[in-house]
Amino acid sequence: MKSPTSLERLIEALRVLPGVGPKSAQRMAYHLLQRDRNGALRLGQAIDQALVRLQHCEKCNDLTEGELCAVCAAPTRNPAQLAVVEMPADLMMMEQTQSYSGLYFVLMGRLSPLDGVGPREIHLDRLIKRATDGVVTEVVLATNFTTEGEATAHAIAELLRARGLKVTRIARGVPVGGELEHVDSGTLAQAVLDRRDWV
Repeated sequence: MKSPTSLERLIEALRVLPGVGPKSAQRMAYHLLQRDRNGALRLGQAIDQALVRLQHCEKCNDLTEGELCAVCAAPTRNPAQLAVVEMPADLMMMEQTQSYSGLYFVLMGRLSPLDGVGPREIHLDRLIKRATDGVVTEVVLATNFTTEGEATAHAIAELLRARGLKVTRIARGVPVGGELEHVDSGTLAQAVLDRRDWV
């Protein structure tokens, strides 16, 4: 028996989410329809509101409901430091550490030529304009340590160093509380190479 068209459309719509395949989308759809119709209504309303209300911050490109996000609007932030992150979730993670007080630029992705993501798609022109505004003195590259993230960091570093800016990279290594026997060899090797003086 063929599923109703509206059910098929719901399942297909749920598949746009990252990591959601046909089976997961089907389970989610049935759950929402059979067990949590109120939740489904709230989800639909939240998506509608987000699509209408959210826009990109004029300065950092993060998602916000106003012209400026809360970080860019905060007078206590250090405008001389600019951290470059791939996605809004990365900005949130940096903020949760409470160890960085500068401003941000959110790329909304990373360079990936095979996927058709080039400099234009990650707003490198806006980043360069922001970083060379005469206020920024240090750009902190906080892209992920994936192949694409490293390539993105390298490309940005080359562009900004050519303009005389100080460019730094967040460190990587053994996680806090991590035991060496459980750390993969690549991470441990990088931690050894990036070692610093004990203070």
